[in-house]
Amino acid sequence: MRDHPRDAHTPHHPDVWTGRATNRIQWLLALVGAGCMALGIELAVDSAWTSGIAPLVMAVVGCIAAGLLVLFGTLAFVHVDLKLDKECVEVRCGHMGVPRRRIPLTHVAGADFDPQITPRHWGGWGYRWRPEKGTAVVVRRGEGVVLRLWDGHTFTITVDDAEAAVRAIRARLRPNAPGPVH
Repeated sequence: MRDHPRDAHTPHHPDVWTGRATNRIQWLLALVGAGCMALGIELAVDSAWTSGIAPLVMAVVGCIAAGLLVLFGTLAFVHVDLKLDKECVEVRCGHMGVPRRRIPLTHVAGADFDPQITPRHWGGWGYRWRPEKGTAVVVRRGEGVVLRLWDGHTFTITVDDAEAAVRAIRARLRPNAPGPVH
């Protein structure tokens, strides 16, 4: 979503800023997972295997397990939602909102705009961690927000209209107010 238009009667920043990033390619991968599950079910229902029950069970369980892993693994990262209110930044992934991360603004030292985040730099789509880069939720290539936390870590989120998100986050931060150290 975009930053709300401003006029004389609206505050400088809305109480809640929301944004989203979507990756439609993930739906194709979800179809592959559904296909693996369908193959496993088809093998279980209508099998003509003559080699014994053990290979059949292994094939059925393998196809269904691989299908579930691919299906739910991709559907969890079809989109990411970012919500910013007066107290925290909340990131939710997929339709179920899991994984989710809630970061109090008292823990945020700053926010930066990154115009080019790519899955290749993070090792793929999803919830990622790299020792030299920090943690990220990457659902597509493109713009994103990089949160600098008071503990020295960073958290990167791909989101549409990331510049507006950075402006909204910076407006809510208190300058030089370190948060509690855990």
